[in-house]
Amino acid sequence: MTRPRIVIVGAGFAGYNAAKTLCRLARGRADIVVVNSTDYFLYVPLLPEVASGILEPRRLTVSIADTLPDVRLVLGEVDGLDLDHRKVRYADPVDRREEIHYDRLVIAAGSVNKLLPIPGVTEYAHGFRGIPEAVFLRDHLTQQVELADATDNMAERNALCTFVVVGAGYTGTEVAAHGVLYTELLKKRRPRLRHQRMRWMLLDIADRVLPELDERLSRTADKVLNERGVEVLMGRSVEEAMHNGVRLTDKSFVPTHSLIWCVGVRPDPMVDGLGLKTQKGRLLVDEYLNVPDRPEVFACGDAAAVPDLTRPGELTPMTAQHAERQGKRAAKNVAAGFGTGERRPYVHNDLGFVVDLGGTQAAANPLHVPLSGLPATVVTRGYHLLSMPGNRVRTATDWLYDAVLRRQTTQLGVIPAADVPLETASPERTRKH
Repeated sequence: MTRPRIVIVGAGFAGYNAAKTLCRLARGRADIVVVNSTDYFLYVPLLPEVASGILEPRRLTVSIADTLPDVRLVLGEVDGLDLDHRKVRYADPVDRREEIHYDRLVIAAGSVNKLLPIPGVTEYAHGFRGIPEAVFLRDHLTQQVELADATDNMAERNALCTFVVVGAGYTGTEVAAHGVLYTELLKKRRPRLRHQRMRWMLLDIADRVLPELDERLSRTADKVLNERGVEVLMGRSVEEAMHNGVRLTDKSFVPTHSLIWCVGVRPDPMVDGLGLKTQKGRLLVDEYLNVPDRPEVFACGDAAAVPDLTRPGELTPMTAQHAERQGKRAAKNVAAGFGTGERRPYVHNDLGFVVDLGGTQAAANPLHVPLSGLPATVVTRGYHLLSMPGNRVRTATDWLYDAVLRRQTTQLGVIPAADVPLETASPERTRKH
């Protein structure tokens, strides 16, 4: 008898955990195929530590071949489905058009940078969703301070030392918190910049930082940011971006060469071309993560509009916590279709969140117990180590080295700005030329 083939599109939190769970349940009775543009799972929550030079990029990349040896990895970017003939179409890294047949399909395509129709943003802003963007930002911050050290033009020096982060959600808050510490470190090593202000601004149209999280986490983060001199400007955003600065919605102009875009995410653009029903841009699924009228197709993670059974009428937020658990549930429901286990709806109450603010500062509420300072930092790093499916020892070692050794601050210059545009469907890869 031919073994059934289960194809998983994407290897983010949802796709990776779906593949891992299916390997355990199938025990060789099914072919499990993952189609992904890279050969690794990326642990996105620690990207700010790559941008600030604490962690090396490979620490966040977990090899699919090493950790999921029973999975067949197909490198490629999916650009279409033939649902009637059960085929996935994709382009491989050298642009060859290929297709693969499936008996069951799990769509876990993830998300990309959310865009807004603001003049100049796509030209002058850079997002923060993948390794290339994090490495670019580390080099960019280093270069800006080095250029400031080399010039005697005070107006230009001030512009070089001004950094604008748009979006005070989880990512933007961590980028600003880590970024200001990193530029202050760079400044201390350059005597000419002794009295230079490193100006960081965090903008959002919301009324508080971390608007999607508990207010106690928001207050902790806001306090830490203010103590570090970050200008937290709520109720404001960018109205226009230019080569020499940004105009804010309050009509003020800020000279800068650093616009960091962290306004949120949107489902992978692939979703729009599938011809399936969507809700708020995400694939419509039922509580079992099934696509309507397609019992062989499942969707989970950021690409799926999963009903939140703990909050009737709402969708589950686009978070790693939900994506990971939805991937596992989708895998179990797929396996149930082959007679292993029981089909069940997706239900999950959040267990709290952690926000790494750099240094010895963090905000956390494990099991909804609010923590800040060093205890929160211990919980936050412990949570990340437990959540990472690999590289735990290497990551912990990098944290130890950062605590006892002088941090390396050289810029590698391997990723030009043109290779990491904001408007991209693949933030995990540099743009092809």
